[in-house]
Amino acid sequence: MKITRLETIPIRVPLKAEFAIRSGRGGSHAVSPFLLVKVHTDEGLVGIGEASCTPRWSGEDQVTGAHLLKTYLEPLLVGEEPRVVERVSQKFRLAFAGNHFTKAAVEMALWDIAGLAAGKPVYELLGGKVREFVPTKWSVSGVEPDKAAAIASWAAAQGFKSMKVKVGIEPVGDMRRVKAVREAIGPNVKLGVDANGGWTLNTALKTLEQMYEQQIYFTEQPLPPEDITDMAQLRKKLRVPLIADESVYTLQDARTLAALGAADVLSLYIGKAGGIGPAKAVADFARTAGLKCTLGSNLELGVGSAAMVHLALATSGINAEEFPCDIIGPLFYEGDIVKTPLPISAGVARATRKSGLGVELDEEKVRRYRVQTA
Repeated sequence: MKITRLETIPIRVPLKAEFAIRSGRGGSHAVSPFLLVKVHTDEGLVGIGEASCTPRWSGEDQVTGAHLLKTYLEPLLVGEEPRVVERVSQKFRLAFAGNHFTKAAVEMALWDIAGLAAGKPVYELLGGKVREFVPTKWSVSGVEPDKAAAIASWAAAQGFKSMKVKVGIEPVGDMRRVKAVREAIGPNVKLGVDANGGWTLNTALKTLEQMYEQQIYFTEQPLPPEDITDMAQLRKKLRVPLIADESVYTLQDARTLAALGAADVLSLYIGKAGGIGPAKAVADFARTAGLKCTLGSNLELGVGSAAMVHLALATSGINAEEFPCDIIGPLFYEGDIVKTPLPISAGVARATRKSGLGVELDEEKVRRYRVQTA
């Protein structure tokens, strides 16, 4: 089998109004841009992948992603055997630097082809299941305390036993939001806080000291991603585990965090790592280094979420039972672009037994959400 071409499709999908995101990174998020990728082969098999395109998060967008794939990566991949995913993926670094989310979409599509060709779900190609389902948590936006409490109450009523609330916006407001959420969900739902790098070291220390009263069980990315030495200093003074998110993209990032003692848990993304394989490599390293892992989210649609489920099902280094994953993206949107919704419910994400990623694009919905980028 040989790759014949890459196809890219830019789409924008609106979030449900009540779930629009506000966080410590500033601004709000009401519509998500994605770049869908199709890898075509000479045997008629087509693999699909999905790239989150939020520039202030990843530095990538739909225009740059499509241009880089068509101009630089496609010429390197045409004629290659797609089922040898790791070997083909080595060509990614020859095409262009960085742009991990864009590369991840292609790598995701290669795994899809490999699974379709073998008649097996991707989790089997990754070594088989280490768990039957993936525990998940809800994410509460950094909105006003009463609105945050209402969102949290809804999530608890749906069945979520774990959630996090966005902070890092303004210390007094952060504290009020966390307190309101805790009062809304009661003492039996696990609650963490995610600052998205919005605090300074001193602010983090003072604010978290007050938040312990609300029985928080982790703090995620309390400091800016580049402040790793301060993260190491902060971690020594915390009563709860510190999750690194924006500070860890690559395996080298994970090694640096481990060497400095700057995190207890790594929040992995298939997009940040550059693919399913690279993300699994980070989780495997973390396990040997005494670190734990969870999966974070860019509010992926059905294709990206399917890839996350397969990775978590097959990776023992992802400690989803202790730190539930953020495989919740499809629940945030007015619609999705797959024919059959994933088996994702409150607190639980599963994969189908279908081959490949187990999802198929709904071309009518893709056309509905497609946008012009030039």
